[in-house]
Amino acid sequence: MGSFKVKLVAYFLLLSLLPIAAAFWGFTSVAGQSETRRVDARLQAGLRAALATYQERLDTAERTAEALARSRTFQLEIQQRNLPQMVKALRDTPDVSVSGADGFHFGRIPALAATRSVDVVTEHGLVGTITVAVPFDTALVEDLRSRSGLAAADALVVLSDDAIVASAPTTAGVVHAPAGQTRTLRIGESRYRILVAPAVADDPGVRFAVLSPQALIDAANSASRNRLLLGLLASLALVSLVAYFEGRSIVRTLRSLSEAAHAIARGRFEERVPVRGRDEFALLGDAFNDMAGQLQARLADLEAERERLRVAITRFGEALAATHDPNQLLRVIVEAAVEATGAFGAALVTDDGNVVSTGDADATGETLQLPLTAGRTEFGSLTLVGASFDEEQAMTASSLASHAAIALENARLHQIVERQALVDGLTGISNRRHCEDSLTAEIARADRLGTPLTLVLADLDDFKAINDLHGHAVGDDVLREFASVLLATVRDSDLAGRWGGEEFLLLLPGADGEGGAQLADRVRSALTERSFRGRDAAVFTVTCSFGVAQHIAGGDERELFAAADRALYRAKRRGKNCVELNERVRSF
Repeated sequence: MGSFKVKLVAYFLLLSLLPIAAAFWGFTSVAGQSETRRVDARLQAGLRAALATYQERLDTAERTAEALARSRTFQLEIQQRNLPQMVKALRDTPDVSVSGADGFHFGRIPALAATRSVDVVTEHGLVGTITVAVPFDTALVEDLRSRSGLAAADALVVLSDDAIVASAPTTAGVVHAPAGQTRTLRIGESRYRILVAPAVADDPGVRFAVLSPQALIDAANSASRNRLLLGLLASLALVSLVAYFEGRSIVRTLRSLSEAAHAIARGRFEERVPVRGRDEFALLGDAFNDMAGQLQARLADLEAERERLRVAITRFGEALAATHDPNQLLRVIVEAAVEATGAFGAALVTDDGNVVSTGDADATGETLQLPLTAGRTEFGSLTLVGASFDEEQAMTASSLASHAAIALENARLHQIVERQALVDGLTGISNRRHCEDSLTAEIARADRLGTPLTLVLADLDDFKAINDLHGHAVGDDVLREFASVLLATVRDSDLAGRWGGEEFLLLLPGADGEGGAQLADRVRSALTERSFRGRDAAVFTVTCSFGVAQHIAGGDERELFAAADRALYRAKRRGKNCVELNERVRSF
C-alpha cells in the first residue's frame, strides 16, 4: 500500500462501493417494480380489449336478432309455426331461442350466458320474441383471448361468484379479488398476478379476469438483477483500471497542486498556486491560476445570468398559470423570451396572421426562429433578434417555446371545454346548465331593472312515437331541426336551450306574456310547415305544445318554471299543438 497508484485504486474502489451498492439496491427495486408495472399494464390492456370484444359479440348477436325480427319471411314462419324452416334459418346462428305470442317456443339458451331479446312485430302486432345468447364458455374465452393481445402465459377466465367456470388456457380455482385492482393471489398451487373486471351488465355474478403467472415475473426480475450485478462488477473493474493509469500520470502534478485545488474546491476562488521557474510545472501553475481566475469570473457571470433567468422563468410560469386568454399569453411569451435570452426584440406571428412584438424586433443581428407546436396543432412561430445566441440561450428559448405552446394548447382546450359546458352537443343550442344559470341571472336583472321577463317551455308532441316508429336517428334529426326553428325565430337577446329530452326552453328578456305567446305561436307554425323523412321513406310532420309564463316581481326561478310547466300541461290536455299562457287560457 506504499505506492500512490495502489492507494488511488483502493480509494476509488472504496469510494465507488457505497454508491454502487446503493445503485444496485435501487435499480433492483426499480427493475422489479418496472416488470410488475409492465405486466399490470399488459393485463389492463388485455382485459380492456377482451371486454371490448365481448361487447362487440353482444352487439353482433343483438343485430342478428334484429335482422331476423325484421325479416318478413321469418315473421311468417313464426306465425305459421314452421319449425323446419326456422331450424334451417337458424342453422348458422347458435344459441337462439324463439318464443311465439301464442306460447310457441323453439330453441334453448344456456344457463350461464348474456342475452338480448328483440320483439317480432308485424302489422298484426306482437307475434313473438327472438332471444340470442352469448354463453360464458371456453369457446367465448378463447375467442376473446385471441384478440386481447395477452402474452402466451397469460390466462383469461370467466368468474361466476368468484369461481372459475371457463378459462383459456385451462385454469381452475376460486378468485377472491376486488374489481379494478391488480393483486397477487394464490390459486391452487400457483401464484398469479390478477386483474378482475367489474360484473357484466347481464349477470352481477359474472366477471372477467386476466391472470399472469407470478413465477414468470419473479424470473424476469431475477434475470434483470443478475445482469445489473454483472454490469456493476464490470464498472468496479473499469474504475480500478482507470484509477491506476490516471494515478500514474498525475502523481507528481497532484502533489504540487493539491492544496490549491482543495482550496478552490472549498469555494476560495481567490486561491492561487505559487509559480517558480519556467519549466512544465510553472506552465501548469500559470494555467491553473488562469483557470482559477476565469472560473471565478465565469461563476460571477453565471450567478448573475442564473438570477436573471430564474426571475424571467418565474414570471413566465406565473403568467402562464394565471390566464387562459390566448392574447395575453402571446404578449407574455414574447416578453419572457426577450428577457430570458437578452435579445433586442421578438415577434410572434400566429397561424392566422396576427403579429405580437416587443422590443426592437426589426433590429439587425442574429435571428433565432422557433415554431410553437403542440402535438399536431401549430400556433405560429417566435422570432428572436439579438447580437448573438449561444447554445445555452438557444436551449432556454426552445424550452420557453415548448412551454408556451403547451400553455396555448391548454388555453385552446379550455375554450373548447367552456363551450362544451354551455352548449348541447346534439342541437348546438344552450344546454340545461346554461339555461339554469341564465334563468337565475335574468330574473335578478328583471327584478333590479323592473323589466318584464317571459319563460316559454316547449315539448315536442308524441316524440316517443317518432323514435319507436322511425328510429332514434330520425328523432335526433327532429330535435336538431326544431332547434334551428328556435334559433331562426328568437331575437339576438333571447336564449334558446334544450332543457332535456324533447323539452326546450325559451328565455325572453324584455318580453311580456302576450309577446312570449305570440313568439311561441310563430315557432309552432314554422314547425308544422316542415316535413321529415322517416323509415321506409315515409314523410311525416311534427307538432309541439308550448307553455308561457311571465315573471312576477319577487318570484324566483322555481315559481316561474312551475307556472310555465303548468301552462304546458294545459296545452297537452287541450289536444297538443297549441300555446297556453299561464293563468289565461288562450289558443293560438
